[in-house]
Parts: sequence; C-alpha cells; structure tokens
Amino acid sequence: MENTLPGKEENKEINDHFIFLLTDDTGIFQHSKYGVPDPRYGYTTDDNARALIMAVMLYERYGEKKYFDLIHRYSSFMLNALNERGRFRNFMSYDRKWLEEEGSEDSYGRSLWALGYAISNQHIPSGVKGALRYIFKKALPNVTSLQHLRAKAYSIIGMEYSGDASLKEYILKLAEELSDSYYKSRSSDWKWFEDCITYSNSVLPWSLFKAYKVTGNKEFLEVAEESLGFLESVTFKDGLFKPVGCSGWFMKGKEPAKFDEQPVEACETVLTYLEGYNITGNVRYKDQAKRCHKWYEGENIKGISLIDTETGGCFDGLTEDGYNRNKGSESLISYYISYLSTVDI
Repeated sequence: MENTLPGKEENKEINDHFIFLLTDDTGIFQHSKYGVPDPRYGYTTDDNARALIMAVMLYERYGEKKYFDLIHRYSSFMLNALNERGRFRNFMSYDRKWLEEEGSEDSYGRSLWALGYAISNQHIPSGVKGALRYIFKKALPNVTSLQHLRAKAYSIIGMEYSGDASLKEYILKLAEELSDSYYKSRSSDWKWFEDCITYSNSVLPWSLFKAYKVTGNKEFLEVAEESLGFLESVTFKDGLFKPVGCSGWFMKGKEPAKFDEQPVEACETVLTYLEGYNITGNVRYKDQAKRCHKWYEGENIKGISLIDTETGGCFDGLTEDGYNRNKGSESLISYYISYLSTVDI
C-alpha cells in the first residue's frame, strides 16, 4: 500500500519515509541538501532530544516496532551527550566526535524537555525510562545556574512533564525569574520578556502556563496569557499564522522581519496554545493551535504547503520566494509533533 501524508481522513498510515532517511545508527542528522541527508553537518543533541519526543508520540499513537526502535536510538544519543558535569554536548561530527565539551543552555533546556516528556509517558519501556531518569537526575542540578530565558522556559516545561512534585521549588524559582524579566521589559505597547522577539518565542508563555499548573501562582497565568496575547498580535495576519522571520527578527520600535518563517515556531506555538486551552478551557486557544498547524499545510501568506508529498519531509522555512528546498530534522520533527498534537482536535 502506498504511504499517505498524515491527516484525519487517512490516519492508518503516514508517510514517515524521511524520518528514517534522516536517521542512521547514531541518531538523526541535523541537515539535508534538498532531499538528501547531509552528513557534513553531523548531528545535534537539540535535534535528537526533540526527535525523542516525536518518536514517543509516534509509538504512542501507532504502536509500531520501528518507532519503538527510534525511542532507543534517540535515547542512546542523549545518554552519550551527557558529560560528567551533567551538561549536554550538542554538536557531533559524522565520525561521532563531539565538537565541544558543553553545548548551549538552550540545548540543555530542550534536553530536559525531552527527558521529562519521555519519562512521563506510560508507553516508554522500563529499561529506557530508567536510563532517561538517570540522565535527568544527573543534569538537574545545573538548572539553578541557567541565565538564558529560553533555557529556563524549556527546563520548566521538562520538569513539569516529569511529574516529580519535588521539583516545585525549581519551577517556582525559574518562573519568578521569567516573570521578573517580563515586568522589566513590559510597557503599554510592548508586552514581552525582552526588547526583541526572536526564536522559539512561545516557549516563554508556555512555560508559565506550566508553572501556574504546578504552583497555582496566578501571576504566572496572567503573564502567560498577556504575553501570548501580545505575541499573537504580532504573529497572526488576517487569520493566518505568520511567525516573525529569522532574517532580522523583531526589535522593539522597529518592524518585524517578514522572512524567513521557521517551522519550529508553528510547532511550539501549537503546543503553547494547547497548554493554554488545557489550563483555562478557553476554546479559542484550541482554535488558534489548529490555525498554527495549518501553516505547514498551506494556510500561510504564500499559500503553499511546506510538506514534501514524495517523502513526508518538511521544507526548512517559508521565504520571500516560496520555500527553502532543504529539509532538515528540526523542520521535520516540528511538523510531526505539531501534527500528532492536533490530529484529534
């Protein structure tokens, strides 16, 4: 039977071909050149962490051994990425050599997100879950020294997913720091955490929804909703999702960059709106999540789909001329997480 693209009407089989093209016996490649995996850029922990989330979601929904195997593959990569100080190396060359002893704070936070998500999932085999708990526990003490906003946000998200009630004080501390940043930057016409809107923006309100869920602190909920509302005013045009472009971002007092629009923004904004819906019951949040996902499928300002019908891959961004014809793992993973999060709503 020929594979089909994901969709509510055709849910029995999905075109996962590109996932397996991009994944070898080490992990998932960072980039492709058009539709060919590009080993020159090797692998990153960032991508393998997010790929673990995708694999868990695929296995939970379809129960197939090939996704079970992916869970092991990406978990193994994360175990290898952990250094003796409980940080994560991020960039690995094709010959399996780490190119740094310690990666960015963002890669640390994304790793906690993936670990917490996987640990909490009932479909993860006990042996894998034990290894992931080991990584999580060893990495956790470093959460107190984080300086960057998105790293703090991803870490809150991962800790909340883990379901460990003992982490409440960690979550409270990081959420208070995010709220402090918000109020320092906030003004009557700028309701954001810093003086620029750049990448992975929605994880900031998303993490505060999570923090409210754990702590019950209403200030976190207020900041989450107000900042998400402001982000929405910037990233929706005529009912279509239009993330801030990475070619210049959006600096306070200036105009948002129009291009290139990145697939990861649609995915993380989907997850943010769904979190807001789950906590508040506001149906409009669920509707906005669906609109964000539709960005991949052609409901964007260019009116073109970012999904490659031949392989199931996702193109690397929406540009002024159409789309970036490369298909890297961040884009692919973002699409699948977004799809799997919205297919039933």
